[in-house]
Amino acid sequence: MRTRDTAELFALAALWGASFLFMRMGAGEFGAVALSAVRVGVASLVLIPILLAQGLTPELRRHWKPIFIVGVINSALPFLAFSYAALSITAGLSSIFNATAPLFGALVAWLWLRDRLTGARVLGLVIGFAGVLWLAWNNVNQEAAFKPGGSGWAVVACLAAAALYGLSATFTKRYLGGVVPLAVATGSQVSATCVLSVPAMLWWPQAAPSSSAWISVLLLGVLCTGLAYILYFRLIANTGPANAIAVTFLIPAFAVLWGWMFLAEQITATMVVGCAVILLGTALTTGLLKLPERRLA
Repeated sequence: MRTRDTAELFALAALWGASFLFMRMGAGEFGAVALSAVRVGVASLVLIPILLAQGLTPELRRHWKPIFIVGVINSALPFLAFSYAALSITAGLSSIFNATAPLFGALVAWLWLRDRLTGARVLGLVIGFAGVLWLAWNNVNQEAAFKPGGSGWAVVACLAAAALYGLSATFTKRYLGGVVPLAVATGSQVSATCVLSVPAMLWWPQAAPSSSAWISVLLLGVLCTGLAYILYFRLIANTGPANAIAVTFLIPAFAVLWGWMFLAEQITATMVVGCAVILLGTALTTGLLKLPERRLA
């Protein structure tokens, strides 16, 4: 990759890593539903003018149905799940579970699109999910990464969100291949806003969120969603999806760093080892780490 592309890759990882920090900072006052709704609403306001300036409205109209579904399974529901998890577990731990998305993506693609699984990919799936189970078991029992009163359901929510990301990737490949990425990004955020707007009004916090909570959610929408989508799709266009997906490996490092710097979150040996095992499995599953092997039917 060019130096500029590498810099953008690290910038994207830093932004998506910061999203877990901002969710932790805003979820307590906004609640999961309102926070997610404001996030996608702000991202829509960032992306819509760019879409209009590039004259991509007809593209959005032609493919609005599958784009709407992507908005639900790739934004609305996962954002809700991670915002809920932010009420219980650290930003670093949430980001580590988020790194399993490529594992779920490979599994869904195999079941749905009949993508071939090589021996290395099967090994990667086994290693990755073993790491998830080990990390989840240790943290639920030790509660080292849980806030007081936190719930083990937060781990389930993170894994459900990662599974939805994996499902969305396969759905997008199946039904939105060739569609301009900016149209998908913008349409998905607008769709998520429509889906979450009514629930947000019903579950809007009774006490007005503080200015710091508002700043966190606005940064989450502008930087970690709107700007991040632009960077991500530009990376795909300039370097290809295989290189762009490398951001998955960098996000936990930044999320753990931001959580440690700004929230004094503890970095445990369990988190480090679990993250390493999950990323090893992800590297094998995505093909970033290759082994001599023969293909399986």
